[in-house]
Amino acid sequence: MSIVESRESRDLRAAVAALGRRHGPGFDRDTLWSEAGKLGYLGVNLPEEYGGGGGGLAELSIVLEELGAAGCPLLLMVVSPAICGTVIARFGTEEQKRAWLPGLADGSRTMAFGITEPDAGSNSHRITTTARKAADEDGGGWILNGRKVFVSGVDITDATLIVGRTEDARTGSLKPCLFIVPRDAQGFHRSQIDMELQAVEKQFELVLDDVRLPADALVGDEDAGLLQLFAGLNPERVMTAAFALGMGRYALDKAVDYAKTRQVWQQPIGAHQAIAHPLAQAYIEIELARLMMRKAAHLYDAGDDAGAGEAANIAKYAAGEACVHAVDQAVHTLGGNGLTREYGLASLIAASRVARIAPVSREMILNYVSHQSLGLPKSY
Repeated sequence: MSIVESRESRDLRAAVAALGRRHGPGFDRDTLWSEAGKLGYLGVNLPEEYGGGGGGLAELSIVLEELGAAGCPLLLMVVSPAICGTVIARFGTEEQKRAWLPGLADGSRTMAFGITEPDAGSNSHRITTTARKAADEDGGGWILNGRKVFVSGVDITDATLIVGRTEDARTGSLKPCLFIVPRDAQGFHRSQIDMELQAVEKQFELVLDDVRLPADALVGDEDAGLLQLFAGLNPERVMTAAFALGMGRYALDKAVDYAKTRQVWQQPIGAHQAIAHPLAQAYIEIELARLMMRKAAHLYDAGDDAGAGEAANIAKYAAGEACVHAVDQAVHTLGGNGLTREYGLASLIAASRVARIAPVSREMILNYVSHQSLGLPKSY
């Protein structure tokens, strides 16, 4: 991996940044999504033979980061092309790839991702959503039952990739599997969660009540569900890092511009080290987190799932911390103005915390590193 971006990556970064500036913080989500899809940015990581750009997670993370830095992040990018697109591209049947990947690439189709449950949280081994095979005389296929929470954008996506569990015929134990559930499937109910967080994509609780699915709703191999699941979770962490870095850069840019122009005692406030040094520290933290994000994306694109797992978790942790610090310092730099609607930073105070909490908390990442990287014993 080179620490210097290729010419193609720099060109992509510049083009997406220009798109973001044209739309800006007051962006219309549908318009931006459609334009980004038509320009090939949403599917830059998907295979060319299915309408994608033939790139990887490294390129897709550039798109999300630059849109975020322009004040118009597309949260659904973390889910639709990154998680769902990656899983289908790697493990889906030929029919599933042809049915979904072209639409995910150009933005005309979207997919949500449902894994978190009320009583499972970060412990995916406690998922209780179950899938059982329907009898042939009943038409065959699958029947899903369970609940999911904090699922983004279910109301605007065509389907949701649901993580359920099926029974292993040999051992009787439950194993994770992935199913494509159409938005209008009978028995598939959603209710919006009332969030303080201001975001274009809303959060939902899902109830699956005897949801009947055809046999081909199962993605990939029934016996390789855990491998397929984690193939989607590593991109989720990398893209969350990109989302956080974009947000942090946007806040930092606002603060730096203010520190250059705000005059107190006949000089800009940025001339004072009490203002300048914290902003410099925030910049350093963002740059360090970006390097780890690029490493994680490179390892994933190279097929090193094990190496990418550690790097993706570290990148997500570092980017989340950098984002929170950058937003906090930006608000402090602007003082009272940092809480006004005019400058658009106050809403980021809550939004930046999402990068610490979701899709995996900073504490669970510390658990991962202490166990997997350092070899320390588990506390649970």
